[in-house]
Amino acid sequence: MLRLRIDGPHGSPGGAERHPISPRRRRHRFPGEPTIHSTLLYILLAATISGVGSILGAALLSLTAASRVVERMVSFSVGVLLATALLHSLPEAFESGADPRALFGTLLAGLLGFFLLEKISLLRHSHHHEGDGHHHHHGHDREVAGRSGLTILVGDTFHNFADGIVIAAAFLADPHIGVVTALAIAAHEIPQEVGDFIVLLNAGFSKARAFAFNLLSSLAAVVGGLVGYFLLDEMSTWIPYVLVIASSSFLYIAVSDLMPQMQRKPRWRESIVQVVLVTAGIAAIVLITNGVHESHEHHGHGAHADGHAH
Repeated sequence: MLRLRIDGPHGSPGGAERHPISPRRRRHRFPGEPTIHSTLLYILLAATISGVGSILGAALLSLTAASRVVERMVSFSVGVLLATALLHSLPEAFESGADPRALFGTLLAGLLGFFLLEKISLLRHSHHHEGDGHHHHHGHDREVAGRSGLTILVGDTFHNFADGIVIAAAFLADPHIGVVTALAIAAHEIPQEVGDFIVLLNAGFSKARAFAFNLLSSLAAVVGGLVGYFLLDEMSTWIPYVLVIASSSFLYIAVSDLMPQMQRKPRWRESIVQVVLVTAGIAAIVLITNGVHESHEHHGHGAHADGHAH
């Protein structure tokens, strides 16, 4: 998710600098600029294209991989999920100016909530495992593994919803910033969506189901854009908490599900490959996020200068 910095009067930084969006600093439209209805249409189109575009890009990279590659890419997913949560979403939330104690409380509640979600999923099935001497139906392990898929989908839906609100805020501030923001979100979402696909495939989802569920989750960005357009003043204070909930799901999946799988392969060769892939996942998020922020700030200041020129 990207912060929008909208300068105050005479180019001085306004209160929006510390917040993800600044709903009360909407720029007045100039002659020839989009009307209210066309702005809403642009927001919905941008949110749809951004979400679906990142899903299609991630699908091309991950769904064509062989099963052996998918197994190894679990390590890459760990790096992507940890970096997205700890180096991207959580910093955005804590730099918003929201109460840190409330954010940490939300993080704790999110971790416990996803733990309970996993518990409920487990209680729906037998608590035994295939091959442990107990009798139960074939495919039980795949059902149990699927609980991590549900958790990642819930977290990703929250994250996409927050991205939709940010896209709405960007278009309301300036249409040029809106376009850049939508493209930037699509770019930095691709490695995260690759990680999500790998988690779903690892959890037993077929490629078709993984694509379908991820596509549905991406539509939360459209809902976020719609809600952001009409309720931006009210929703802006909730964005940091939505980001924290999404981050809690990414952290929970990485630490409780994927990393224990990596520990089951103690051989040196496998361990080295795992470390390299985790590092690659972290690097992908860091490089793309930094590049996106620099591009966003450049276009944002350019649009601001154009506004003063009018």
